[in-house]
Amino acid sequence: MPLPPHEIETWVFDLDNTLYPAGSNLFQQISTRMGEYIMRLLDLDADAARVVQKRLFTTYGTTMRGLMTEHAIDPHGFMAHVHDIDLSMIEPAPALDRALDGLSGRKLVFTNGSVRHAERVLERLGIARHFEVLFDIAAAEFMPKPDLTGYRKLVEHHGVVPERSAMVEDMARNLEPAAALGMLTLWVRAPLDWQKEGAEQPYVHYQTDDLTQWLATHGRGQGLGGAASPPG
Repeated sequence: MPLPPHEIETWVFDLDNTLYPAGSNLFQQISTRMGEYIMRLLDLDADAARVVQKRLFTTYGTTMRGLMTEHAIDPHGFMAHVHDIDLSMIEPAPALDRALDGLSGRKLVFTNGSVRHAERVLERLGIARHFEVLFDIAAAEFMPKPDLTGYRKLVEHHGVVPERSAMVEDMARNLEPAAALGMLTLWVRAPLDWQKEGAEQPYVHYQTDDLTQWLATHGRGQGLGGAASPPG
């Protein structure tokens, strides 16, 4: 069994749809920008580009990885384009800020996006001060989660002890490598099928609909129920 949450020394958080609500629909903007990029790159109309985008995501884990593999794109240029979005629909999160303040241990971000995107989102949320490391897809050698490459590099380069760490994600399947390394895992419940994939597997130790409330209670050793069963 992993450590109980209140004994965790390092917290590893996904960014998009995890530290802000999926209902913000920020990813819809990103998805639209990806479609525009594919339309220009491959000279396709919107419908054909959407088909390509979905196939690449399903096959390679991220659209960017698929475009790198099949079309040798510059990943930095791609990320600069798709993350040029309006963040005004994300509300500042003072309650999450307080919950993170009361959470013992280091806090890191591990994202399939870019450092710049993470910086902008964290500043908008008002929680940037909590995170000492922003570990992005470039640091993972452009191998997206759940490929084990990024997890291993995060552990090796930033002194993360998996057995004393936790990972928080909106994509359940991305928790499998974390659990295999020895981390406690928390799935922030999400509505889409590709986010739910793997949610019923034993590598998901906890689940929640409300990350802020979960951190404010479980992170201080309250409401544990004596086991790492998936409470709400």
